[in-house]
Amino acid sequence: MTSVSLLGSGDEPIVLGVTTPTAPVRVPTTRRYLMCPPEYFTVEYAINPWMDPTQPIDTALAVEQWTNLKDTYERLGHQVALIDPQPGLPDMVFAANSGTVIDGQVLGSRFRAEQRAPEADHFRRWFLSNGYRSVVMPERTNEAEGDFTWTGRYLLAGTGFRTDPSAHAEAQEVLGVPVVSLQLTDPRYYHLDVALFVLAEDLVAYYPDAFSPGSQRVLRRLFPDAVIGTAEDAACLGLNAVSDGRNVILPVEATSLADQVARRGFEPVFVDISELRKSGGGPKCCTMELRD
Repeated sequence: MTSVSLLGSGDEPIVLGVTTPTAPVRVPTTRRYLMCPPEYFTVEYAINPWMDPTQPIDTALAVEQWTNLKDTYERLGHQVALIDPQPGLPDMVFAANSGTVIDGQVLGSRFRAEQRAPEADHFRRWFLSNGYRSVVMPERTNEAEGDFTWTGRYLLAGTGFRTDPSAHAEAQEVLGVPVVSLQLTDPRYYHLDVALFVLAEDLVAYYPDAFSPGSQRVLRRLFPDAVIGTAEDAACLGLNAVSDGRNVILPVEATSLADQVARRGFEPVFVDISELRKSGGGPKCCTMELRD
């Protein structure tokens, strides 16, 4: 706070002017999410640097952590739809990778890893059986909201490890929104959603070192006031967070990031995703947003 004051006759300060930097008032928006229970969750193959099939997995703990995430969304007033998990598809819990929905238009996914490829058709059938009539399955490899992040104005589109660059043009054509391509360079942050998330329209948080120099310049130009994540934030998948415009759901370890978003007027909400993180996933990976 900065002020200019004089002493009055009673030696009490008379404040002539006060400026107090305050964070804007953040207003949550009710969201609708699609999630998949981790009934068959395990790590039996390695398709990213986080996965180690030799390490033990506690499926019951994963279910408990996932249930807490789902309950957190519902406690905050959001709606959660469910898709049935399928045996033999341990990563189906990461629903964000199987569809991008904007204004009711659905662009499905085409996985790069053969182990996950069957997931796409299960989600396609879910969309059709739940009233979605405009469902397009891609010709190019795209891992949906893993690499496609809708800001409300632009579709930020990641590439470098999973989604083909040509899928960005396909997404623009199918979804009818402007696409901004971003190059990922660190294999630990193989999807856009583990390096960047949207806090509110025109405001994102991201970890710069996950991106190429040119993409860093693009992000600085588009989002000059962005929250910048630290290496520690990224290492606990802190950037794999979900915001409803006020409440920000993020891993319990992401304390530095939580402090930053709190200073911007958001409310950090911590969840424990330690077991799910063994497969390289966090809150956002488990959460597809249905933007109807």
